[in-house]
Amino acid sequence: MLKRKQHTFFSVFLILMGLCFMGFGIFRGETAVLFEKAINICLECIGIG
Repeated sequence: MLKRKQHTFFSVFLILMGLCFMGFGIFRGETAVLFEKAINICLECIGIG
């Protein structure tokens, strides 16, 4: 029972850490950079870029 509780706590901790890092990235304005890279990758994948 304790091991399952530790696993749940660790999972919630990792989710919260991920959300904090996402918020930090959005706060720094890296959303535009992310979308630009996503567009470039897609164009390269289909052979246009």
